[in-house]
Amino acid sequence: MDQTLRILVTDDEAGMRDGAVRVLGNFSSRFDELDTKVSYTVETAGSGEEALEIIGRQRPDLLLLDYKLPGISGLDVLAQTQVNPRDMITVMITAYASLETAITATKQGAFDFLTKPFTPQELRVAVRKATSQLLLLREAQRLADEKRRIRFEFISVLSHELKAPLNAVESHLNLIQENVASGGDAKALAHSVARSLARIQGMRKLIFDLIDMTRIESGTMARNLAENDLVEIARGSLETQAPIAAERRISLALDAPAPVAAVCDRGELEIVLNNLVSNAVKYNRDGGSVRVRLRRDESAARIEVEDTGIGLSEAEVARLFADFVRIKNEKTRHIEGSGLGLSTLKKIAGLYGGEISVRSEPDVGSTFTFVLPQAAASG
Repeated sequence: MDQTLRILVTDDEAGMRDGAVRVLGNFSSRFDELDTKVSYTVETAGSGEEALEIIGRQRPDLLLLDYKLPGISGLDVLAQTQVNPRDMITVMITAYASLETAITATKQGAFDFLTKPFTPQELRVAVRKATSQLLLLREAQRLADEKRRIRFEFISVLSHELKAPLNAVESHLNLIQENVASGGDAKALAHSVARSLARIQGMRKLIFDLIDMTRIESGTMARNLAENDLVEIARGSLETQAPIAAERRISLALDAPAPVAAVCDRGELEIVLNNLVSNAVKYNRDGGSVRVRLRRDESAARIEVEDTGIGLSEAEVARLFADFVRIKNEKTRHIEGSGLGLSTLKKIAGLYGGEISVRSEPDVGSTFTFVLPQAAASG
């Protein structure tokens, strides 16, 4: 990324100002750690009053400021232009580099000193050093702002996701209270209780998904990498979903040689298969099917979960693996979910240097593929 910074050179010696313009006018610096190349435009001021006027109109990024000026001094200018250093970095130019001067100027915000007389190379080094400090301060502020923005969005989305089920539970409890007070029928009470329990289970799922996600992102989840049989893990996931699938006449099938060994953390792969199989059942049509395929070759261990469900459009697929994303349309509005499951699987795939992808067609079905690369596959 290229950018241009403004330098204001303030010195009462015309030769010094002209020399600085010649040296810095064609000067540029490359900062690989920030992937940035910086060039400069140079303005000059012959007095402190002129410098203050220019700064008042448009603050420069870097200020090269002579300590001894006619009229108000460099220190006076510095005192009147104290700003956050990410807005403007000041380098004092002085032929009187006493310790007292340095302490005073530093207290008033000066970043560095350049002692007269100096060479063109010394000037370039001072400007590059000040530029590096300025860029790092601005990048730190950008990251801090981004962190606050993400935190705000996260809390906003989480609050929204919890508010709806809490409102529903409260509504059902009010109905229960009214029915009890009026001697209401047992069938209505049972319905309200069932709906409340379903909502509470949804909130519990959200909390567990959130815990999984934050542990993975923070690196605090204890990992035990060992050889595991993916077939065994897949069977456990299918057995867990079997009662729910049976209620909707959804057939479950496992297509795999035995065993399919892979070096992985068992808990992480249980999260992967539980989420994929659960979603395949949840978003399926009544009387549909779910097939789990497990394969391993020399390059990777591969998990595929295919369903005959409602499918996804290309636009929906593009959003699918982001945090808190739930595809909401006429076909999914009645389906509960946290919106964290698939984003968590993407993070788990990243731990192995692997990937997760999906092929989908609306009203036909979807196939999710989770790949553990060679480093994670047992040989």
